[in-house]
Amino acid sequence: MITSFLSSFIVFCLMIAYVTRKHRRMEEKSIKEFWEREAKANNTRKKPLEHLPFITIPFDSLPMEILKDNPNVAECHDLLASLSSGKILNLTGYTNTDLKLEYGTANITLLTEYDQNYTLLVRTLQDWAEVLYLSGYEEEARTVLEFAVSTQTDVSHTYYLLADIYDKYGDASKKAALIETAGSLRSSMKNAIVRTLQESGPYSGWLHSV
Repeated sequence: MITSFLSSFIVFCLMIAYVTRKHRRMEEKSIKEFWEREAKANNTRKKPLEHLPFITIPFDSLPMEILKDNPNVAECHDLLASLSSGKILNLTGYTNTDLKLEYGTANITLLTEYDQNYTLLVRTLQDWAEVLYLSGYEEEARTVLEFAVSTQTDVSHTYYLLADIYDKYGDASKKAALIETAGSLRSSMKNAIVRTLQESGPYSGWLHSV
C-alpha cells in the first residue's frame, strides 16, 4: 500500500516537473520570438500611409440639427468638428510592433495619433447616441450608432443599444448583420459582444440608470 502510494507520488512529481519545464520552454520561446520581431520592426523603413482606410465623418448624413442646443450634444458636435480636421484610423487589435513592421518605426507616432483620434471618435458617437436615445430620438440615435459600427468600433454599448433599437422595430436581419460585424472585429471584446447579442435582450437597461 505504501509502495503504491510512493510510486504514484513519484509519478505525480515527475509530471509536475515535466509540465513546468514545458511551460518554461514555451515562455522562453515566446519571449525570444517577441524580441526578434521587435528588433526587425525597429529596422523597418518608413512606408507611405496615403492608402490606409482613413475615416471621414459624414456630417451631411448625421442628425446635426437635432438637439443641437443641448450642451451635451453641442460638446459632441465640437469634438467631431475638431476630429474632422485631422486623420482618423481604426488600429484596434494591432500592437506597436505590428505597426512598425508594416509601416516603419518612423510612422509610429503618427499612427498612434490617428488611432487616438479614432478612440475619441467612437466614444463621442456613443455619448451623442445615448443623449438622442434618452430624449426620444431613436431613429437619429440609430443613424449615429450605425455609422460607429461601420467603422468597426469595439465599444460594446454601441452594439447593445443598436440591437435594442433593431429588436424594438423587429429588424431581425439588421440584428443578424450586427452580430456578424461584431464577430469580425480585431478586438478582445468581440466574443463578449457576440455572446451578449446572441442572448435575449434588452441589452441597454444600464442606459436608463444613467
